[in-house]
Amino acid sequence: MALKSTIFKANLQVSDMDRSHYGSHFLTLARHPSETDERMMVRLLAFALNASDALAFGNGLSADDEPDLWQKDLTGSIELWLDVGLPDEKLVRKACGRAGRVIIYAYGGRAAEIWWNQSRPKLERIANLTVIGIRQESTRALAELAQRSMQLQCVIQDGTVLFSGGDETVSVMLEQIKAPD
Repeated sequence: MALKSTIFKANLQVSDMDRSHYGSHFLTLARHPSETDERMMVRLLAFALNASDALAFGNGLSADDEPDLWQKDLTGSIELWLDVGLPDEKLVRKACGRAGRVIIYAYGGRAAEIWWNQSRPKLERIANLTVIGIRQESTRALAELAQRSMQLQCVIQDGTVLFSGGDETVSVMLEQIKAPD
């Protein structure tokens, strides 16, 4: 018998002064049985960093041909493809061929560094790819905010990201590893 996903509800308030996006997003996240709180919260962070009314969660771990999040235009073309973690470089190249922009949010400390060093030769020349590293202390602190029902705020200004829930605030450390050409 297959295990079912755990459902999480998040009321996410985003104040992104860098992109002039201010909004309330009522989100339902299905956490796959093999997914950790850390990965789920990084998916939520990726949503906040790219928040728009058209951004949606994909099937993620359940489907190799779908991202963790994506944004499509009215014709169904993929404008933005977002993945978190350390995806296989073949899947990243395939995503770059299907989407206008691809952003990978890599995390995992030393494992993320090793992943990029191995993937760099094949990925660094892809024009529509961005790779952003998230420090491990940030992702672990985000995991501590995970609850089945969450009231969260994300404030983004001058590249600084503050993510808070309840009485806890996490300063998320991002590092641009690869910029788009």
